[in-house]
Amino acid sequence: MDEELRTLTERLRAESGGTAAFERLAATDDHDLLAGVLTAPGQPLWARELAAFRLGTAGDRRAFEALVLLLNHRDPSRCAAAAYALGRLGDPRTARAAAALATNELRVAYALHPVRLLAELRAPEAVPALITTLRRRLRPHDPYRRVALACVEGLGELGDPRARSVLNEALAHPALAEAAVHALARIPRQGGARGRIPGQRH
Repeated sequence: MDEELRTLTERLRAESGGTAAFERLAATDDHDLLAGVLTAPGQPLWARELAAFRLGTAGDRRAFEALVLLLNHRDPSRCAAAAYALGRLGDPRTARAAAALATNELRVAYALHPVRLLAELRAPEAVPALITTLRRRLRPHDPYRRVALACVEGLGELGDPRARSVLNEALAHPALAEAAVHALARIPRQGGARGRIPGQRH
């Protein structure tokens, strides 16, 4: 059992009271049984989370919708577990969903894990979404510094030149300046072939 699954299992065992239903879901290898929990009415949240996590980490795309809902949950531990599972699910819809959550200003308080997931996925949606989210966080007195910092760090990991402008703006914010310096250092500078047209003779 890997550490993420162990942590989730311990948390949900406590939440469920260690019932026989919990132990059954934690032990089963029957994906149809797990998927049934996601569609059956009246299932407790711990059961849905456990089923979605186990399916997601096994690459079963029936977990996608449940994991996306958990990725934007008010409980950070649920968000973190969902992000871990989505990162291993391999569903092509994941990056688009994470980008939508990261850039939703009405849910920005819960954007930390969508932002981190975008950086991990390295999908085409990642850089534009992180730039958009970070630029909004650079407003005066913005309270979501952890989200802003995650954007800065993610853009550094992605190393895309399109992020240079917003990272330079982040240098003016003391809470972000050090991370922005490191992020900018990871973006490759354009070489001497700048502006050269392919096939052009000199």
